Amino acid sequence: HFLTCSSRIRAVYVQIIGKDGAPIITFPEYSGFGDLLDEDFQNVVTYLTSIPSLDAASIGFVIIIDRRRDKWSSVKASLTRIAGAFPGNLQLVLVLRPSRFFQRAVADIGIKLHRDDFKMKVPIVMLNSLSDLHGYVDKGQLTCELGGNLEYCHSQWIHHRTAIENFAVTVKTTAQMLQMFGTDLAETELPNDVQYTKDLLTTHTEKHDKLKDELKLAMQQGTTLLGCIKEQAAKSENHKLNPDEMENQTTVERLLAQLDETENAFQQFWSKHHLKLEQCLQLRHFEHDFREVKVSLDSLMDTLTSLSDIGDCVTRVEMLLNDLNTLEEKESLEKAQLHALHGDQLIQSNHYAVDSIRPKCVELRRICDDFTNEAKKKYDILSKSNQIHKGMDKWCESGVYLLASQAVDKCQSQDGAEAALQDIEKFLETAKENQLSDLKTIHNQYELVLNAEVKVCTEMFEKRQVSLKKLSAKQTRPVQPVAPRPESSPNRPAPSKTPRTTGPAPGKHIMNELIETERLYVEELQSIMEGYAAELDNTELSPLIPTALENKKDVLFGNLPEIYEFHNRTFFKELENCMERPELVGTCFLKRKEELQIYEKYCQNKPRSEALWRQCGDSLFFQECQKKLDHKLSLDAYLLKPVQRITKYQLMLKEMLKCSKNQEGIAELEEALATMLDIIKSVNDSMHQIAITGFEGNLSELGKLLMQGSFNVWTDHKKGHSKVKDLARFKPMQRHLFLYNKMLLFCKKREETTDEKPSPSYSFKHSLKMSAVGITENVKGDIKKFEVWYNGREEVYIIQAPSMDVKNMWVSEIRKVLTGQLEACRGIQCVGVLSRHIQTTLSLIQVRGGRWTTVCEHIPDPDGTVHSLTYTHIHTPLPPPPSSSMHQSPTVPL
Repeated sequence: HFLTCSSRIRAVYVQIIGKDGAPIITFPEYSGFGDLLDEDFQNVVTYLTSIPSLDAASIGFVIIIDRRRDKWSSVKASLTRIAGAFPGNLQLVLVLRPSRFFQRAVADIGIKLHRDDFKMKVPIVMLNSLSDLHGYVDKGQLTCELGGNLEYCHSQWIHHRTAIENFAVTVKTTAQMLQMFGTDLAETELPNDVQYTKDLLTTHTEKHDKLKDELKLAMQQGTTLLGCIKEQAAKSENHKLNPDEMENQTTVERLLAQLDETENAFQQFWSKHHLKLEQCLQLRHFEHDFREVKVSLDSLMDTLTSLSDIGDCVTRVEMLLNDLNTLEEKESLEKAQLHALHGDQLIQSNHYAVDSIRPKCVELRRICDDFTNEAKKKYDILSKSNQIHKGMDKWCESGVYLLASQAVDKCQSQDGAEAALQDIEKFLETAKENQLSDLKTIHNQYELVLNAEVKVCTEMFEKRQVSLKKLSAKQTRPVQPVAPRPESSPNRPAPSKTPRTTGPAPGKHIMNELIETERLYVEELQSIMEGYAAELDNTELSPLIPTALENKKDVLFGNLPEIYEFHNRTFFKELENCMERPELVGTCFLKRKEELQIYEKYCQNKPRSEALWRQCGDSLFFQECQKKLDHKLSLDAYLLKPVQRITKYQLMLKEMLKCSKNQEGIAELEEALATMLDIIKSVNDSMHQIAITGFEGNLSELGKLLMQGSFNVWTDHKKGHSKVKDLARFKPMQRHLFLYNKMLLFCKKREETTDEKPSPSYSFKHSLKMSAVGITENVKGDIKKFEVWYNGREEVYIIQAPSMDVKNMWVSEIRKVLTGQLEACRGIQCVGVLSRHIQTTLSLIQVRGGRWTTVCEHIPDPDGTVHSLTYTHIHTPLPPPPSSSMHQSPTVPL
């Protein structure tokens, strides 16, 4: 529309040579100029002033208004419009005044009267003739209507400008399309499977090819337009392009250059994106093949593990060797090696996912090495087993024949027994010839590879030798073995068994959550081991490792590798096997309760790990590792995962119990929950144990830590001064007690403030050996108190628990320890029942008015230590004793 309106305002743009290079706009004679709408006029002059370069426009435009055949009113209207709507910078206005005498006179007067009304800050020059105009503008810069020799066709100019504008719009639209497509590519997340990656690669390639066609068409459009502009100069050798045509040519060339630059930039971006998509497809293929190969390897490894290395005969051993050779010839190992080699090639080709490919290659090679080592180990055992079987079968066959040939009636006499014994000993000497000189040693060393027949043969010879030696020996009197009278163990409530009923597996959704969270947990542990622990050995990152971390990997990570191996290789697979039968999950936890104790060691090391992290956690090394792993959280958050995980299990087991009422496996679930709670308690207790200071002995020699807690403690010692005793009775001490199998520790709790939070420590004060400890369950005046006494009440400690539940738990646990010691002592003494006697003293103690009856059992050890176990019960008042508070019953033999 602008260009159509410009047909009423002919424009010529000239870079005036020899002067200042200002562009010129001419307003030729046109009778309908006054009818042009203001909006159209403003749009046209705005467009015309936007065409020249910024440098030329900044000089200022020169306007020529031709009104030789018009009136002063037309001159005035033109100047008014230009003054009010011209958007560019003006330098000079040249007006060819009306040529008729009257209008010229009116114009002279009018310009003098109305010059200020035009509000122009530039000169307005009224010209009488073309010769006057040529004094300001060279003829070579003017068209023929103004007496110049500049060739100019306004319709052609409009045609070229229209084409240029269309081409500019095409260039802009194409650039926007490329930018949108580039943004779309940049924001696209890489797929996680092969097919989706293929589809995405195909889709992006099709879009790229379509845009390439659009670019090609745009380039053709611009090239054609440039040719049309240059066509005038090609007509004759002497013809040159006028300034407008030169400007148009420059514009088109600039747009073509811009289009070419855009295409090159896009092509570079596309090349990188296309390469990444292709590498992503390679990675997905690699991961897919890795999973298949690993499943095959795991199956092969499971088959190898299940393959027995114990054969009960030569035939069976040879069959096992043949099966082992068959396993080693499987294609899975070769495929794994080739796949690992393929991963190495991807790494060498600068693949972007090197950190994901390399661990998988390492894993494949590790499994192959494990298989090879395990196969070699089994092969060695089976080969040795085969050798032993062949030798032992032959030797045992002769030995059995010898034993069978010895008449039983002849062996009843001393002479016959001696003769038979000599035959056996003579036969045993023949074992030297078969390299079987020490039959018992061979039996113990290769017990797993000896068949039942060989074991029976060995035992037969040993038993026959013992019997014959007894018969051949001269007995002075018969020996009558006396079996000890069985002792009754303390009454304990039998574990309740919940009746099992068959039915659909409950808690399936909880089982799914348990397995999924276990899978995520294993992956997180793997990322820690591969992304942090392994990187400490990476020579490329060694300059970034802080000095405080050198040789302290075990401090930072503790036994995390052991935890990861247990969950990855064992526990996770066993949980997966419970997917379809959730009722078996309790058995799964019970089966692995010993292995789950590894968390105690990890939690004990946690304070040291946290202290080390506070020293070097902000180092560039950890930042680089976190960046590679794309973790949102830092390492210390992931090192807390094991602590969180061990507490999560008991919550899930509780949920399983809620929805497993009267279902199969309920008893195992209850026992598993109790086991996990006990593990958590042990972990918590161990965290307190490591804070004990001042104890000169070795805590690991005291047995298992059973209980720990804070109490009020009063002392009542026979050796103490009476005033001290009285003071001690009324002023309790604050003590933190640690109960072990062998000792009870009294410590004083102290709060030590670190950089982040207060940390308790326990200063050792006193200890009691449990072998010399007695307990009184109830103390008069306070139901939360109980007594622990030492060496026959030489030292008495009155302990006040914070609640009855705490008191009952401690009393019960101390009873178990003392009962266990009692049973152990009885077991030791019963072994030597023929050589010594044990005396048990049963005493009745009447305390404070006869309300409490205490039964004490004192058992001496061989070293003289006396074990005292006290049972306290509430009875009705008893009559006071005649002379003392203790009556000793007669000594009763055990």
